[in-house]
Amino acid sequence: MQNRILVSACLMGHAVRYDGQAKPLLHPAIERWRAEGRLVTICPEMSAGMQVPRPPAEIANGASGEDVLAGKARVVESTGADVTEEFLQAAENAVTLASQAGCRYALLIDGSPSCGSDFIYDGTFSGRKLAGNGVTAAALKAAGVEVFSDREIERLIERVSD
Repeated sequence: MQNRILVSACLMGHAVRYDGQAKPLLHPAIERWRAEGRLVTICPEMSAGMQVPRPPAEIANGASGEDVLAGKARVVESTGADVTEEFLQAAENAVTLASQAGCRYALLIDGSPSCGSDFIYDGTFSGRKLAGNGVTAAALKAAGVEVFSDREIERLIERVSD
C-alpha cells in the first residue's frame, strides 16, 4: 500500500482529546482513504500512557516542538506539572508507527502541543496562538513524513494523488 497516512485519532472521531472530546474531520477523502486501508490512526498522548480527560498542556515560554526535541523547552500542564517526557515518548511512538506502517504523510489536528503543525499555543494558557509545530509534528517532519493540518486536507489530497 502506497501513500499511507498517519492521522490524529481525534480527527477520526475518537474521544481522546485532553477534554475527552473528539474533533471529527468529515470529508469524502477521509471515507475513501479509510475504505482503501490507507489510514493509520494514533493519539500520540494516549500511546504514551496519558489519560483522558487530562489537564490542558502547552509548550512553555513560546517555544516549539523542535525546541522540546532539542531539550531546550518543556511541555507543562495548566496545573504546572511537567509532561515533557510523556510528549517525547508520544512523538517517538508516532514516528515508529509511521515508519512501521509506511506512512509518507500525516494529517494532524492543529493547535495541539503534540500534533499542531501550523500553530500551537504560546505556553501561557491564555489562548494566544503562534506559528509552530507541536512535538509529534516536529518529530514526524524530522523523520521525513510530510505533515498536514486538519485545515490542509485539500493540499494532502493533491499530494496523495501525485
